[in-house]
Amino acid sequence: MTQTTNIRRDGERPLLLDLFSCAGGAGVGYARAGFTVDGCDIADRPNYPFPRHRGDALAYLAHLMTTGEIRRYAFVHASPPCQHGCALTVGTNASQGWGRAHVDLVAPTRELLDATGLPYVIEQPNGRAKIRKDLTLCGEMFGLGVIRHRNFELGSWSIEQPAHVPHRGRVRGYRHGRFYDGPYVAAYGNGGGKPTVPELQAALGIDWTGVREELTEAIPPAYSEHIGRAFLASRALGVAA
Repeated sequence: MTQTTNIRRDGERPLLLDLFSCAGGAGVGYARAGFTVDGCDIADRPNYPFPRHRGDALAYLAHLMTTGEIRRYAFVHASPPCQHGCALTVGTNASQGWGRAHVDLVAPTRELLDATGLPYVIEQPNGRAKIRKDLTLCGEMFGLGVIRHRNFELGSWSIEQPAHVPHRGRVRGYRHGRFYDGPYVAAYGNGGGKPTVPELQAALGIDWTGVREELTEAIPPAYSEHIGRAFLASRALGVAA
């Protein structure tokens, strides 16, 4: 079943399409930067704080292109499923002898986004995902309680890479049976000294969902707020952030 919401502009705020939106980590950051946000995710995400379409993200994007509705958008953010290329997932699967295959949606996402002619961002974690690392962000750049490196491929625009801030210590948790303390929490999985949900929320800067799965999949809103502000400044859209 598909839930569809009307596409609207909100005053002078440009409209942004948030594909593979999950619970809205990226979307909230873009809203803080000055965008009106519409999301799309194949799963039901009742905690997503903006209008959303439930369905296949690439099918929805193709529909918007066919109908011409895509022209209402100023910018597109896409976070296709990362399990295929995530270093953590790939390494864990190999060490455990698991052979499960994950779908790589980066290439078809890029192909459709290029066809829209709109500026865009494709986000992925460190690993084997085949994207250009035009921008890499880390939680320490924003004073967060997670490291959470994320790479961003930028389509039809550019941004300056900020300097990487040295990490202040380790990620808290167990490694090979030994517990290590540190200033960062591990925002993935369960057990092994993993943080509580309130600790995850505080570390990521997310307070609108308390679902662990959504928190562990989210990018910190500080990342997309940084990207959104840089994009709006580069295009001189005159949007009040």
